[in-house]
Amino acid sequence: MKMQKRTFLLSAAACAMMTATGAMAMGTPSGFAVVGFNKQGNLGEVIVNPYKIAPLTAVIKNGGYELLSATVRVVPKEGGQEIKYEVSRAQLLTHAGIPVFGLYPDYSNKVEVSYSYRFDGKVVDGKHTYTIYCGGIRGMESGMPGEKNLMFDTEVKKVAPEFSDRLYFVNNLGATPGQDTRAVWNNPMGGALTWSYLPKIAIIDTKGDIRWYLDASTLWDPESIYSKGVMMGFKQNADGAISWGFGQKYVKYDIMGRKVFNRRLPTGYSDFSHSMDPMPNGHYLLRVASSDLRRIDQKRVRTVRDVIIEVDQSGRVVDEWRLFDILDPYRSNIIKALDQGAVCLNIDPSKAGHTLTAEELAAQEKSDNFGDIAGTGPGRNWAHVNSVDYDPDDDSIIISSRHQSAIIKIGRDKKVKWILGAPAGWRSPWKEALLTPVDKSGKPISCTDTTCEGGFDWTWTQHTAWRIDSKSNKDVVYVSAFDNGDARGAEQPALPEMKYSRAVIYKIDQKKRTVEQVWEYGKERGHSWYSPVTSLTEYQADKDSVVAYSATAGSDFDLTTGAMKGLPNPYIDEFKWGEKEPSVEIQLHNTSGYQAWPFSVKKAFTDN
Repeated sequence: MKMQKRTFLLSAAACAMMTATGAMAMGTPSGFAVVGFNKQGNLGEVIVNPYKIAPLTAVIKNGGYELLSATVRVVPKEGGQEIKYEVSRAQLLTHAGIPVFGLYPDYSNKVEVSYSYRFDGKVVDGKHTYTIYCGGIRGMESGMPGEKNLMFDTEVKKVAPEFSDRLYFVNNLGATPGQDTRAVWNNPMGGALTWSYLPKIAIIDTKGDIRWYLDASTLWDPESIYSKGVMMGFKQNADGAISWGFGQKYVKYDIMGRKVFNRRLPTGYSDFSHSMDPMPNGHYLLRVASSDLRRIDQKRVRTVRDVIIEVDQSGRVVDEWRLFDILDPYRSNIIKALDQGAVCLNIDPSKAGHTLTAEELAAQEKSDNFGDIAGTGPGRNWAHVNSVDYDPDDDSIIISSRHQSAIIKIGRDKKVKWILGAPAGWRSPWKEALLTPVDKSGKPISCTDTTCEGGFDWTWTQHTAWRIDSKSNKDVVYVSAFDNGDARGAEQPALPEMKYSRAVIYKIDQKKRTVEQVWEYGKERGHSWYSPVTSLTEYQADKDSVVAYSATAGSDFDLTTGAMKGLPNPYIDEFKWGEKEPSVEIQLHNTSGYQAWPFSVKKAFTDN
């Protein structure tokens, strides 16, 4: 009897609550459901981090209305940078509401939204200022003592007014967590699986505030062979979404975090890193390696950073460039001159300033020592291709080979069209493809095998050899690159402090087979701007400018103890075309950088 009375009282209370909320459904055989949420404005609920990987985003759901248009303004903090954009109908439909981007972390953001929707045959306009709180920046910890925060600190040194609306996408790297040592390849031998660092991916504004970051914890697993690796090769595609790769994956997500695709590499290939280049036809060029190559000596190996594949929209491989068959994998001039303390991101302070001898290389070639090591022949890091770009004028690719200190153009027929690099060590047929340096009047410059007069220099252990599309044609190609400068002149300098890096632009006359250096920056900054590894130089058509990211500036070693003197302090610089002084300089502190480039909010949220 007591149980019946208690049941009746609970039922009565539930009914009273239903009546109070107006959610009572009388006489329906299937019962009822109550949906409750804290409501702001006249649309639907606000969902922060809707796709679980972009915590500084939100969607204001449409509330059941047919949204037609919207404009979003994230009100800046005092002294901060405004983010304002229009939202296309396609974006409104895709997210079932209004996407909000650019929120501040650990802050109650004010977001002004104006919109229109159709209801009962009428178009209704509305607006509301939402308050959206986002939590502090979170991520994955390495446990290393030098890890002070989960992202990085910024210092804005200079921003010209015409660049004050910039947002910079920053692709940086943390330490290697202990879990990363638990997954390795064992058959065939070699490969670069062990190359893996915590991702530190963010977008900053010109006030130095982080306005977006990637929470990679649901994508990246250092204990899984197929979900670890360095996140690299980020590009904003023509549709505004972001593509990149890591280890055995290549992926595409929009900036709100919505997955477009997340795919494993095709079976015959392994170890993506550095470059994923979108092509005009919707395909992608991926810098990978062979997952199983039988060498001439019958040894089976995983190769290292020396294969390019083209994949279509469905993930099929439609072409490949096997660089060990196209180039000379035994050219050793640069390999022997590399600073073994900084072979790209495999930084080993104990080997700072050391180089390989011919005897050491010869002994290595006879051994079964394969993998991500500087050496010659397939199965070792002989090429280290760190960028791939497509030239639509002649259906060719342009690659940057760090360990050959060369920028190389290769046709669809797998023939080398030209090589921009010092002549030392190239034998036939490759030496016939070398470009001739000229001055601005087209007159050949006097050069040796490693140096030139007249201020011209080749690139040394460079990154990001990219075609400047808007200034190039089928006869003349402009190429930007970040000339890191290690092994400059195919040697190490007398003192480490003599090293410097450059952002550089070349003009290549493909008919005359000549190259002119038309702009450079960095030599005047000396060792303080020197980046031994990584970095970027890229032309920006929207402002007719050039961005340079000296991504590992400050990577100094104590040559007595072999210890690193703290983490790097990278520089983001942006220049008006042809100018010698930057219009923007932002320095990041205590972080290892890879690339940074301007992010377009307009491209992300409007139809292109």
